[in-house]
Amino acid sequence: MTTTHLRTLVLLLKDDQILLARKKRGFGEGYWNGYGGKLESGETIEQAMVRECQEESGVTPLQFEKVAIHDFRFPGGELDMQGHVYVCREWEGTPVETEEMAPQWFALNDIPYVQMWQDDIFWLPAVLQGKKLLGQFVFDVNDTLLSAELEVVAEVI
Repeated sequence: MTTTHLRTLVLLLKDDQILLARKKRGFGEGYWNGYGGKLESGETIEQAMVRECQEESGVTPLQFEKVAIHDFRFPGGELDMQGHVYVCREWEGTPVETEEMAPQWFALNDIPYVQMWQDDIFWLPAVLQGKKLLGQFVFDVNDTLLSAELEVVAEVI
């Protein structure tokens, strides 16, 4: 029996830019991504998203919106996860490099998709256009994307 792990992801947006960070260690090392991670015992998904963003960037999200829920499937199921994706346009603090993440602002038309998880190019442009999504992505043993399914929805709960 496998367990689907809950994860968070927050994308910080300012004007026509997005703050991405290169993962410096652990799962997804070397990829550009938003901020997020695992829930701790007793946390809600939103509490975990805020805490992870604070720990990884020094920034506290103040106003945010859930824009997607994605199911990620990996061989064997041990790494299966459900990612709850948020967009944040108002926060407190200035993003800083941490032991885990190195931040960089990118123009929305210059996002480094080739240095990101392969699923990002499928859903991130839609989220940046204001769409709400439910996604399912299947990867092989080499973290190569095998399939991607997206559904545009009116609301993400």
